[in-house]
Amino acid sequence: MHIRRILAAVIATAALAGLGLTGAATATAATAKGAPSYVTPSECKQGGGEPRIDLPGNPCKGGTHDGEPVD
Repeated sequence: MHIRRILAAVIATAALAGLGLTGAATATAATAKGAPSYVTPSECKQGGGEPRIDLPGNPCKGGTHDGEPVD
């Protein structure tokens, strides 16, 4: 009887820990995908790119900020 209680407590703890890890992973993924980051025209140029505000989405072309929207 005593072993059953311990075993049930261990299983419950493991299940709750697993749910906590799943929730943390989901929150991290949602944060990583959040709103797109914008760069200024000068940041785009400093990163080796060219701000192309004439293209749809105003992307930074080339460099370290390639594809990021310019604001």
